Amino acid sequence: MNINAENLVSMSEANQNFSRVARLVDERGTAIILKNNAPRYVLLDYNLFRQNAVATDVDVDEAAMRIMAKHIHAFEELAK
Repeated sequence: MNINAENLVSMSEANQNFSRVARLVDERGTAIILKNNAPRYVLLDYNLFRQNAVATDVDVDEAAMRIMAKHIHAFEELAK
């Protein structure tokens, strides 16, 4: 994810003017909330979250196969 300086919002501004932050997310898709001048939280549009955060069955199957291949000896011992 690229961080755009125009999407940065301080914690105090987010607390005091959440509707402005919500409008920012509506317009740009994300807002980065800073705490002590460092990125701390990401607020993003729910549809964008759904597009990027939900794994497909194929993704899960591929991850499971990689884990199985990497730790096959441990699984064989457990199967005994």
